Amino acid sequence: MALMSIGVLSLARWQFAMTTVFHFFFVPFSIGMALVVAIMETAYVHTKKPVYKKMAKFWGNIFLLSFAVGVVTGIIQEFQFGMNWSNYSRFMGDIFGAPLAIEALLAFFMESVFIGVWMFTWNRFKPGIHVIFIWLTMLGSMLSAIWILAANSFMQHPTGFEINQATGRVRMTDFGAIVANPQLWRVFPHVIVGAILTASVATVGIAAFGVLRKKNADFYKQSMRVGLWVVLIASVGAIITGDLQTQQVVKDQPMKFAATEGIYEDTKDPAPWTAVALIDTKNHKVTHSIEIPRVLSILTYHKLSGGVKGMNTLNQELHAKYDKKFGADMNYYVPVKTVFWSFRIMAAGAVVTLILSILGLAYTRPGKDRIENKRWLLWLLGIATYCPFVVNSTGWFVTEFGRYPWLVYGLQTIADGVSPTTTAGQLWFTNIVYFLMFSLMGSIMVFYSRKLMIKGPDNLESAGYDNGDASKKTDPFSKEAFQS
Repeated sequence: MALMSIGVLSLARWQFAMTTVFHFFFVPFSIGMALVVAIMETAYVHTKKPVYKKMAKFWGNIFLLSFAVGVVTGIIQEFQFGMNWSNYSRFMGDIFGAPLAIEALLAFFMESVFIGVWMFTWNRFKPGIHVIFIWLTMLGSMLSAIWILAANSFMQHPTGFEINQATGRVRMTDFGAIVANPQLWRVFPHVIVGAILTASVATVGIAAFGVLRKKNADFYKQSMRVGLWVVLIASVGAIITGDLQTQQVVKDQPMKFAATEGIYEDTKDPAPWTAVALIDTKNHKVTHSIEIPRVLSILTYHKLSGGVKGMNTLNQELHAKYDKKFGADMNYYVPVKTVFWSFRIMAAGAVVTLILSILGLAYTRPGKDRIENKRWLLWLLGIATYCPFVVNSTGWFVTEFGRYPWLVYGLQTIADGVSPTTTAGQLWFTNIVYFLMFSLMGSIMVFYSRKLMIKGPDNLESAGYDNGDASKKTDPFSKEAFQS
């Protein structure tokens, strides 16, 4: 029975990780892509150059594909709350329900309405009016992110609540405190900047492949130029907002922070930064490492002094604080290797995109047609298309695995949140179904994006845009549409 419980818990965690990672491939991409398209259309309104309108329509197609896939994967996740995490849903329903309801009824509704209006009204509004629709779409997507992250931030750092003694569940006492959660306003900027970075890097990468194909090269070069400027700004923003979020993690989740740095024993003062390490999780120690003096103190406290508590000390403190409620057999060590290396991949990704953006901008300067001759750079930019998706996933690993063993920090463990009636067989079946379904949707997304790139920007009418007579080409309810 105990082995079955362990198996169910492991499978439930794996399934939720898989669906969340896949969902997180497309949500940041669609949020950031809305901004990239909005910038392109705004450039068209400002300059009146037709190429910017063509860019907005072309890249808008890819935005719409990512939006559709993101919605489908999000719906699957909502089903999981009831099927696999019913104890969590009961425990957190009063908190989780409010921000998710606002997200669906306000933010997602706003985003969905204006994305449709933007798509089908190119010839029905003046450019200065039409561009407002894509900006409102982008605003709706960012508002959605706020409310989703408000719920997740409560799980990281609970605020504005009390425990209902009669039911044992969490009850909201202060909605303002939940919205003002310091975790939320450190996480939100980092997520949004990461979303913008994801979309802009993908834009540059797809454009780089377009230049390599030597078809519509001028169009792709101009798209690349716009994307590179966004990548440059977003890369710097990701580093800054990542540091701000880390400062909050140091305060609220010191075990997570110690794991990201591979620290088992308390450091000396000033603290050295561990660049790479061989970690022995069984014996809770680092066997070999490369350290840089003083750097961790600078990163942690922004000064040249200050030590950091290690996981062994923090584990003792957590036992002293929670043993009475959760028992002395709890394991408060997080998956250290996963968190340690994920953090380094995430940080390295921001640096790589920053360097690539500088190189790309240098070789795409106006009047300098040199990017075509730098095939090595075009290939690097093309391959970098996949970089932010990996970086986003590793960032999510740090956030969620670093909270182990908590589902809601200090209030509910992962084991306590799993549905009591779910069996290992049911989870195996749904894991396989979800994996196949996600693989199919991802393949469709990649297939149509590639097909769109090959077709190029000169055949946009096939995508449903009203490029000609709107009454004949885009109105699905016109009389002509029903004539055989």
